[in-house]
Amino acid sequence: MELSSVASMMSLGSLAIQRTYLCSLVFRLLPKLLGFTPSSLKKFCKDVHPPLTETIVGTLPELPQDILMGIFATLEIPDFVRAGAVCRSWRSAYTSLRSPGQYKLSPCLLHTSESAGDSSACLYSLTERRSYKLTLPEPPIRSRCLIGSSHGWLVTVDERSEMHLVNPITCQQIALPSVITLEQVKPIFDEYGVLHKYELSWLTGTTTRYVPPLIFALDKLRDELHYKAFVFPDTSTGSYIVVLIHNPMRQLSFARLGDDKWTWLPPHDLYCDCIYKDGLLYAVSKRGELHTFDISGPVVAMNMVISIPRKDYCEYLYIVEAPWGDLLLIWRIFEDFNLEPDPGASVFWNTTKFRIYELEASGSKLKEINCLRDHVLFLGHNESLCLSAEQYPSLRANHAYFTDDNMFWTLGFKNNHRDMGILNLDDNSKEGLISSQLCSNFPAPIWITPDLRNMNLASGAA
Repeated sequence: MELSSVASMMSLGSLAIQRTYLCSLVFRLLPKLLGFTPSSLKKFCKDVHPPLTETIVGTLPELPQDILMGIFATLEIPDFVRAGAVCRSWRSAYTSLRSPGQYKLSPCLLHTSESAGDSSACLYSLTERRSYKLTLPEPPIRSRCLIGSSHGWLVTVDERSEMHLVNPITCQQIALPSVITLEQVKPIFDEYGVLHKYELSWLTGTTTRYVPPLIFALDKLRDELHYKAFVFPDTSTGSYIVVLIHNPMRQLSFARLGDDKWTWLPPHDLYCDCIYKDGLLYAVSKRGELHTFDISGPVVAMNMVISIPRKDYCEYLYIVEAPWGDLLLIWRIFEDFNLEPDPGASVFWNTTKFRIYELEASGSKLKEINCLRDHVLFLGHNESLCLSAEQYPSLRANHAYFTDDNMFWTLGFKNNHRDMGILNLDDNSKEGLISSQLCSNFPAPIWITPDLRNMNLASGAA
């Protein structure tokens, strides 16, 4: 598999080499974008834009900004970055697309590889079927856990069990509130006042008896505490909300960017997935309960939306907003599982199907869906996504693209085989995503939708 550095693609030397290629790419896209036949395109070039008929290596074409933006919106990120540095008019179109977030890519698989080095990650493009090498800020990405991916941001946990947001494209990194500000975590200092260990209590919203706390080394707490995290834009405040599912018992805590501590959301637990919609945090639990939280005020209001009976013993749940606005609840069903695998066992948990339900407008009933038609799912440690295959032609309609988010594999069994692939929702047939020889098992591979914007911490806007 070819590995290309995004940073090197942005260098002037590379841009000079790629100039002819980019221009030819633009011309190939013009007929489809404008609805032209070859003859009408030739007439357009002759009557309206004479420079288009000149040699590409010569003068650059002066296409209208709306046409350039339409073309650039179809490019994969390396070509998009290159195009933005070709000339002033192309830079303007690039900036216009990048600033308000109009440029949207299909999700890519972010993974690490021994050959890429400890501080680099690989971004696998489903469209191009190749990986690009990304050099990320310290600490090394191969030393971190990846517990979330939302809106172009990774949520990572370092070897001190502290969390950061990382944009792998822009390399911006933001520290989240310290892990010791979670309700269940207390610091333990040595005789010199240096943080030495963590104490993790078994406090839950339904605690009825005392359970002695556990003591963890700085780099071991994350193996027990962290499960899944999300980054949600909060339009009401212009900021961002980070939601964390954590142990004991997979509870919820949240923080806004700029907060100095996490806010705990008791009393319920066993949460699997979250989304943020219309000012409400939706969270679905393994018990089959869907809750909403209004976290806009000083007092959090919780509401039970629906409780769904479980049908399978071994399952995970996801909640996703469909492109048509409704909510989907998705059961991930496992078979051939073994909770106590033998040492060195390669597979002990295997996804075999997904069961999909649509939540009716009243919020009181679920309707099972047997087919997503021209839509696709992306599930795992990422924010769950349902996308239109028509808008993303490289994706396969009625398929689920999934990565491993089983907490046993993601944290406890770092080097075990990962349960990931592409599953056909018609017949439950499955195929692999990427060669296991090229993809490290730790940190666990994760879906991410690249975003070229930095997060403006002053205003909260990106």
